[in-house]
Amino acid sequence: MAWIETIPFENADEELRRILQEVRASYPREYETPVPEASPINESIISSHTLIPHALYHAFSTFSALMSPELPLSRRQHEMIATVVSATNRCHY
Repeated sequence: MAWIETIPFENADEELRRILQEVRASYPREYETPVPEASPINESIISSHTLIPHALYHAFSTFSALMSPELPLSRRQHEMIATVVSATNRCHY
């Protein structure tokens, strides 16, 4: 596994903290509570973008908009599409 430098929330400046909080607030409710198997060291794809806060904001705000419950696809359909795309790309997760 590659190591990527990240900025933990507690070490973030005011702008990065604001962006992290905005992105987190925009996510679907299913993401509010971590699953029991989640890593205790808070690894996440979001954390890997903390060195470029504006890219983090735009990338993950886009994801939030695409997962909006107001859209015609259900959460199940979104997950099915993501699974097929990952399998097609031979992604391990």
